[in-house]
Amino acid sequence: MPAPRTHRSYDAVIVGGGHNGLVAAAYLARAGRSVLLLERLPGTGGAAVSTRPFAGVDARLSRYSYLVSLLPGKIVRDLGLDFRVRKRTVSSYTPVERAGRPTGLLVGGGEERTRDAFARLTGGEGEYESWRRFHAMTRSVAERVFPTLTQPLPTRSELRRRVDDEEAWRTLFEEPIGAAIEERFHDDLVRGVVLTDALIGTFADAHDASLKQNRCFLYHVIGGGTGDWDVPVGGMGAFTDALADAARSAGAVLATGHEAVRIDTDGRHAEVTYRTADGEDTVAARHVLVGASPQRLAELTGDTAPDPAEGAQLKVNMLLERLPRLRDTSVDPREAFAGTFHIAEGYDQLAAAHARAAAGELPAAPPSEIYCHSLTDPSILGPDLAERGFQTLTLFGLHTPARLFARDNDSVREELLKATLAQLDAHLAEPITDCLATDADGRPCLEAKSPLDLERDLGLPGGNIFHRELAWPHAQDGTGRWGVETRHANVLLCGAGAVRGGGVSGVPGHNAAMAVLETEPA
Repeated sequence: MPAPRTHRSYDAVIVGGGHNGLVAAAYLARAGRSVLLLERLPGTGGAAVSTRPFAGVDARLSRYSYLVSLLPGKIVRDLGLDFRVRKRTVSSYTPVERAGRPTGLLVGGGEERTRDAFARLTGGEGEYESWRRFHAMTRSVAERVFPTLTQPLPTRSELRRRVDDEEAWRTLFEEPIGAAIEERFHDDLVRGVVLTDALIGTFADAHDASLKQNRCFLYHVIGGGTGDWDVPVGGMGAFTDALADAARSAGAVLATGHEAVRIDTDGRHAEVTYRTADGEDTVAARHVLVGASPQRLAELTGDTAPDPAEGAQLKVNMLLERLPRLRDTSVDPREAFAGTFHIAEGYDQLAAAHARAAAGELPAAPPSEIYCHSLTDPSILGPDLAERGFQTLTLFGLHTPARLFARDNDSVREELLKATLAQLDAHLAEPITDCLATDADGRPCLEAKSPLDLERDLGLPGGNIFHRELAWPHAQDGTGRWGVETRHANVLLCGAGAVRGGGVSGVPGHNAAMAVLETEPA
């Protein structure tokens, strides 16, 4: 929709209509500010959208981002969002072959069942007790750290006092997570399951001295104060649709098909130039909030862009006519796929995949994990598909940095997809391709996205799903009071690249709005 020409100056112009931009727009409009949001794509939502990717098939998939953990209930309540999530009945299932026979580790279904699963896999109680103690520690950290995400940034020492556990602080904030995993666990499969939380969208070894794997791990275990990852009812688009409705109802103007191309500011007043199919135009603003990446922000303001941090994931969406049978007949596929289904994610396998990718080669055994959202929320399927037993699958591949696709994105993506599905097939009693549904044109319902595809489709630098490497959730040099500040006093970063950004959280959008309202209260 076009921006109305009767209103050429706004209290706030927001660049980017992803979920964080929408959160900021809703908060500011509800506070009585005039707000214009500019989105270059035909619709809002960014990476947090639901689409029907397969021609003529009534299945609404969370196409890019798909689970919710970091979204504070405060944002849902403050904005009056009609949005719900559902708990998954199983946390994870990891298949493996031991002593020449297929088996696996099912985590979930109650403490006794999980304890028994560990005992069957490892032959004793030790690994489960270590698992229980380790996750009790991370949950305690989550309970203390998560509430700070929507508050002004604590200092490092303040956050350390809040955690109030020196062993936990050392484990998560000071030493490579690999050291803690190797100290506490002995089974290779258990070690790998723990490590995967440190590698989602992050290309790193368990012992990387930069601790970027630790920062990724921290954000994956603090969500909601519990670390739970939940399924959005109606798909991720239900969340961003609710946000868009909240912003509009509060008076914000959401202008899609409007691409910001320049921001000029003297620190007090700004002008934002944008492009539409009809040409360029400019609006004035007291504040500009940018939901795009730090690289894109620098392009808009003419500043020097930071070095991009490349993404490292393969994203695959599938629609199945039925769930595949498993080689491990002790577990029901409806349970195995209800949580996170780990593939080739043993500890040594993850290390080998990282080493090979770092050397410029595709992993020989690509690690990945699968989620079946329709088991938890069948509403994303049309009634006919649900009745016939169709299911969605989302696969997220690890350790495939963008550099590997530079020589020929299409052919490398297909090569990687083939190898990834082969790793899955090794644990199935039938090939996954035999279970795929077909679209209206007779094509298999499967789409794959490399980091370069995500860069092209969503503007993610290097395909990085966090916009840049994740930051610690405490103040650092130059981070400002809320972690959204830039060198321009009236230009704020409200996207995933802000401090405490990354994931579907709305936290940067909330914090940027709070920074504006704190500077200029009503």
